[in-house]
Amino acid sequence: MNVRDTAVVAGAGRSDPPAPEIAALVARSRAAQRAFEFAGQATLDTAAAAAAWAIMEPGRNRELAELAVRDTGLGNAEDKFRKNYRKTLGLLRDLQGKKTSGVIARDEAAGIVEIARAVGVVAAITPSTNPAATPANKIINALKCGNAVIVAPSPKGYGTCAALVGFIHAQFAKAGLDPALVQMLPGPVDKAATAALMGEADLVVATGSQANVRMAYASGTPAFGVGAGNVASIVTPTANLRDAAHKISASKTFDYATSCSSENSVVIDQAVYDAMLRELAACGGVLLDAQQKAQLQKAMWTDGKLSALCTAKSAAQIARTAGLDEVAEAAAHDSAFLMVEESGFGATHPFSGEKLAPVLTVYRARDFGDAADIVRSLYAYMGAGHSVGLHTGELHEAETLGSTLPVARVIVNQAHCFATGGNFDNGLPFSLSMGCGTWGRNNFSDNLGFRQYLNITRVAYSIAERVPELDTLLGDYFRRFGQ
Repeated sequence: MNVRDTAVVAGAGRSDPPAPEIAALVARSRAAQRAFEFAGQATLDTAAAAAAWAIMEPGRNRELAELAVRDTGLGNAEDKFRKNYRKTLGLLRDLQGKKTSGVIARDEAAGIVEIARAVGVVAAITPSTNPAATPANKIINALKCGNAVIVAPSPKGYGTCAALVGFIHAQFAKAGLDPALVQMLPGPVDKAATAALMGEADLVVATGSQANVRMAYASGTPAFGVGAGNVASIVTPTANLRDAAHKISASKTFDYATSCSSENSVVIDQAVYDAMLRELAACGGVLLDAQQKAQLQKAMWTDGKLSALCTAKSAAQIARTAGLDEVAEAAAHDSAFLMVEESGFGATHPFSGEKLAPVLTVYRARDFGDAADIVRSLYAYMGAGHSVGLHTGELHEAETLGSTLPVARVIVNQAHCFATGGNFDNGLPFSLSMGCGTWGRNNFSDNLGFRQYLNITRVAYSIAERVPELDTLLGDYFRRFGQ
């Protein structure tokens, strides 16, 4: 067993010497980062802007989008083009004017001064579903905070990531920045190399498979990892059904459902069940009968695992793979998605899980409480902590879900796929990595953003002593229960 194999089995990282090429890569990164960290806010902002323009410029963006689909076979280039641009534009909006170098806050009353400090070398673990947008997001955040970053792309996404890094280096050359601030693992990327990088970095940010997230948490390096997606949306009797159907359709079909934020199930109140199905059909939904559902299930899962033949493919291609030629003909357009009715949950009901395909599972609920229970059952199987969608005219219902369901986000009357990771019409931070809290076995429940790439040093000055009276703090308790 070689060093890399040992690192994978032990999940140890720092206790095993890394492979020489990984050690050299990290050493170059660390040297560049030490000079960069103290270059000042203007230089940090320039580096972030350079990385952003590297992916946003239309010609480069188009090349990256088409390369991603060609190499991975996942999604469609037009949607990836839009995603690369909008997600990066939104991130720039969120970062504009934010201080990430030097003193960032003063509280005179408390005598506290906060100083932003870089975390160091960031290991960015990225998925094949977004081989350009996700690395770009992590690189920009890392640079904004004075860090260097080394990307560990998925094997399928290697070519796209390499092109992105090349574009960034070209922008860096114009700005006089060190290309060693942004590097990637040499190919071919494997789990052992990724594990070695995790062990040597100062911070790991992992997006993608749960195997990668678990490896990040076991690496011995501080890590942010995300939970599994399996988003459900609830439709209540007070919802604008046409609007809800259009938004669910747009979300379900975008980039052929490569996003973890794409709805996998819709839970419809029985009072509007038939009407909502009609609206979904008008937006491109094709409802399968029981026999067609069985054929589709056989095609989509082999030994409990999603088939690559159906993952992030068009509805028509999935239908053809399942031998459903008539369905494929009805779904022969990019806004099409397949619908199956379901009532069960768990491994014996695979349509209740994440599908990464334009296939929407439909549940009938007796009322709002039953709809929430259905979502709770779905997330007990898969997707706990991520988010839930709600289409309703009774806005207070959103806070009920937020107070009772195991979710970090409640998305109200919006297209879930676009809204969860931040959008221009909501206040969530733009991100492609959503923390799922302890429900999803994560250590954070925010949208992964620049603050996760910072250390904060606090300077504490002496202030006038403030000692409270005991009765001020416990008087109410004493009066109610005695001493």
